[in-house]
Amino acid sequence: MAYFPTIEKIKYEGTETNNPLAFRHYNPEEIVLGKTMKEHMRFAIAYWHTFVNEGNDPFGQGVNERTWLTDDPMETAKNRVEAAFEFFEKLGVEYFCFHDMDVAPFGNSLEEFFKNLDEIVDLIEKKMEETGIKLLWNTADRHANPIYVNGAASSNNADVYAVSAAQVKKGIDISKRLGGKNFVFWGGREGYETLLNTDMAFEEENIARLYKMAIAYSNEIGHEELTFLLEPKPKEPMKHQYDFDAATSMAFLQKYDLTDRFKLNLEANHATLAGHTFEHEMNVARNYNALGSLDANQGDMLLGWDTDEFPTDLYSVTLAMYEVLENGGIAPGGINFDAKVRRTSFEMEDLFLAHIAGMDTFARGLKAAARLKEDKFFDNLKADRYASYQEGIGKDIISDKTDLKSLTEYALSNKEVKNKSGHIELVKAKLNEYIY
Repeated sequence: MAYFPTIEKIKYEGTETNNPLAFRHYNPEEIVLGKTMKEHMRFAIAYWHTFVNEGNDPFGQGVNERTWLTDDPMETAKNRVEAAFEFFEKLGVEYFCFHDMDVAPFGNSLEEFFKNLDEIVDLIEKKMEETGIKLLWNTADRHANPIYVNGAASSNNADVYAVSAAQVKKGIDISKRLGGKNFVFWGGREGYETLLNTDMAFEEENIARLYKMAIAYSNEIGHEELTFLLEPKPKEPMKHQYDFDAATSMAFLQKYDLTDRFKLNLEANHATLAGHTFEHEMNVARNYNALGSLDANQGDMLLGWDTDEFPTDLYSVTLAMYEVLENGGIAPGGINFDAKVRRTSFEMEDLFLAHIAGMDTFARGLKAAARLKEDKFFDNLKADRYASYQEGIGKDIISDKTDLKSLTEYALSNKEVKNKSGHIELVKAKLNEYIY
């Protein structure tokens, strides 16, 4: 059965086309700075928003029209596998990612859940072999189940901790079986509601224990190449989550000696919730050599929650792709569309239209970022701004040839301190020329 019978394979047709089911800017084989577009961006489809989301919100029931739905949860899960790989092939995307509970129903017990997972993963493995489509990353959903009301690895209940660990083990087993290169930890409920009854240090120590067990187990089963990705988010669903932002997450990883196997999976909308820009979070991660993978979406600045809109903000995407280029690429991570169609975009066709919009935006962002890099736009700005450190007292400072006494002597003898305008309005105007 074809789930998208009226949709042909999406092709690149260029900016002259009026076909909404075609790429105007994303040409997967186009060479940009020595690599193809598809190599630069390694697009992936998020199973949860694309095939599981019903289009409901806190004020209304689901509205999405989805032809794979049945009254039998396992039958629906099997249909989703067929629909997903049809979608991947027609969109021309080579990677996908999923939570365990996206692909299989939990059932009535952990044992039943694992049995359901095995059955569905059999189907996924077969489709991967048939199509050549690869797993970017998978993860364990340790937030949706009601037992995780007080957290998973941060739970006050040791029995809950054990279930959480079992899901992680199963997820690593699946990753090895499907040839996954990354495994994500998003601590959806790893945080606290109030400090009145919370031992924060104890909870964070328990989270670190689980991560170390995950590393040990991946080594034990010969899956040493697996990269673990920690995904920051400051709030939602918990009031305060432990992985607040990139800097907080890196402090945690350094404290517990986890940096050898962990990098960060960064999401644009989570950066917004933390009061940062996407490029800020990426730059922080890059400074720690920890930029692992990206969740591509955007938030609505007028709304105070995680809206997970498809990325169409060219300004933000350009600066994000510049960070990717400066990082030397994103592999073995990628750019997954952790984005859901708006509730008013409920038809099957909208899944394609939304992803096309996101992929075209990233393609334009990549080309703009490449122009910025080729012209050394940011390099020249920074070189000029920090020029005082290339000679004289500045050079002595960064060469570690000064101390407080010598700097005091210099400051007292220097009769005039003169700053130079950054002309930031001009800089932003020039940046607009590159982007638009």
